[in-house]
Amino acid sequence: MRCVGDAVWKEEGVQDFFELRPTRAARQPPTVPRPAWLGPPEDSLGVVVPLRLVLARTADLAVAILGVTAYRSGFTFALAIRRRAAGEDDALDAHRALHWLGRQGPPPPEVLRVGVQFADGQRATNLDSWWDYLAPQDPGQAPPAGPVLLPHNGRGGERVWDQSYWVWPLPPAGPLSFVVQWPAQGVPLTRAGVEAVGIVQAAAQDERLWPQGPGDG
Repeated sequence: MRCVGDAVWKEEGVQDFFELRPTRAARQPPTVPRPAWLGPPEDSLGVVVPLRLVLARTADLAVAILGVTAYRSGFTFALAIRRRAAGEDDALDAHRALHWLGRQGPPPPEVLRVGVQFADGQRATNLDSWWDYLAPQDPGQAPPAGPVLLPHNGRGGERVWDQSYWVWPLPPAGPLSFVVQWPAQGVPLTRAGVEAVGIVQAAAQDERLWPQGPGDG
């Protein structure tokens, strides 16, 4: 049956119209070493450092550091957010609160500010322009100046959210401060400190799982 114009036609005996065509062999992208500052080394498991720091607690909210994992090039820390049930008009959008991507002007009150400060005064926060770091990198390019704080893993919902951050490099000896501020949730600028020596000593025990080879960062 075959028609012209607005009608449709059916072609008998044509069974291979949507048959998959042969494809070229997939091209393997060149292996580029990942910069050490961009995340934990991929050839190690890290060393867990027990830590429990309650940074903020109100009648409806708790924000705490629950554990650090030390690596030879830096460390991750786990930020825990716990919130009492609230009405629909007061729902917590934790993803938006933790991943503000503004470039100009101050962040809105809904944004949770998170940061670290080393004993030598250097600091890094989640408001830094970390997306600039994620652009394609020249292997010979110098690393960012000063410490870097990057979001690592996060999951949760309206009342519970767990977010980890990567900090590079390892802190120097002395106090290491964790700092938060959340204006919309009634949390003023608050800091809590630990001695960095525990993290540094744990990082010295971080074992490389296999010998470094070509292309390994």
